[in-house]
Amino acid sequence: MILFFLTSGLFLGWSLGANDASNVFGSAVGSKMVSFRKAAIIASICVILGAVIQGSGAAHTLGKLGAVNAIGGSFTLALAAGVTVYVMTKFSLPVSTTQAIVGAIIGWNLFTGNRTDSGTLSKIVVTWISGPLLGAGFAIILFILLARIKKVSRIHLIRFESYIKTGLIIVGAFGAYSLGANNIANVMGVFVPAFNLQPLDLGFVTLSSAQQLFLLGGIAIAAGIITYSKKVMETIGTNIVELSPEGAVVVVLAQSLVLFIFSSSGLSDFFVRLGLPAIPMVPVSSSQVIVGCVIGIGLYKGVRNINFKLLGEIAVGWLATPVMSGLLTFFSLFFIKNIFNIDVGHKVTEGLKESGTMTISSDAATSAMIKYILIGTVIICFVSGIVYYLLERKKKMELKASEERFWKNIK
Repeated sequence: MILFFLTSGLFLGWSLGANDASNVFGSAVGSKMVSFRKAAIIASICVILGAVIQGSGAAHTLGKLGAVNAIGGSFTLALAAGVTVYVMTKFSLPVSTTQAIVGAIIGWNLFTGNRTDSGTLSKIVVTWISGPLLGAGFAIILFILLARIKKVSRIHLIRFESYIKTGLIIVGAFGAYSLGANNIANVMGVFVPAFNLQPLDLGFVTLSSAQQLFLLGGIAIAAGIITYSKKVMETIGTNIVELSPEGAVVVVLAQSLVLFIFSSSGLSDFFVRLGLPAIPMVPVSSSQVIVGCVIGIGLYKGVRNINFKLLGEIAVGWLATPVMSGLLTFFSLFFIKNIFNIDVGHKVTEGLKESGTMTISSDAATSAMIKYILIGTVIICFVSGIVYYLLERKKKMELKASEERFWKNIK
């Protein structure tokens, strides 16, 4: 029963694995230094470990943005965000799951009349800008350092490529761990207040209720990486700008450092002790960061190496994701509440907090299950129909253009 109510969150996790998580090894796979199979296995294991061990870092921030106080709302919100990321993934656009979940939470706030915390929202939006900029800066610095090391050490080319391949695997594993720790809040954060599971004793470790949810979310992310991330890896790794082996390891390391910075509460506390501002613990878009890293390498090599057309398409995806997710959430909540009479949440009185722990009888659970199955089926079929139409239209246009080029060449 619990697994059913989490299906939308698991679908969102799968979408994250298919899109965002692929960016960790995208440049490595695109440069042919690491096979997709090996990258997918390593990334899957490390994402799960990061989610379980250090997954609660950014969940608190999303809770401030909007605390969903009904399981019907949590289910709908996660489903809308997952469908949005899925649609973007179908077009091979590396969009942000963070943007999708933020847009969905804002849509829920608008529907229920809850206030969206502008301070929390501004922190999150700032990372959408600072993340790619930091990635670009780190990538340029690391690329220069690596070039100097290669020149000074005079390592044999074959041995150097062996070191690069090993480095790609190490920093990719580190990046996948940081991604799981940072982005699992996007997948399961809205469900944590609604579930109160008994601690699970595995003998060598005991998992809390939240950690059990993070484990399930991590497995869903891993499934997305293994089954559907190859296209986005190729988009990131080869289509924006051609990467050398050195460029590939630099991009992965730079992206891993940015994710680590926004995931480590210990580093944030260290900054505070030094008298510096605290680092915000917020979910960071790995898609945005990795694109920033790749652009940094492209700018260092020369602007002519950057595919600006593809870059523009990705930017459109970034802008459309939160808007699409918010609108889909708003109308889905209206549909669910008024057609199926399911509680999707309510306005919270200032100063009051509700745990929202899910307690339902067996009859009510059976009835709710049927309703959620119908709702999920209707929404997924509707969106899938739109995606299918757009893809078929795109294929026809590409075929027509190919035929025109063929006849033009004959003439």
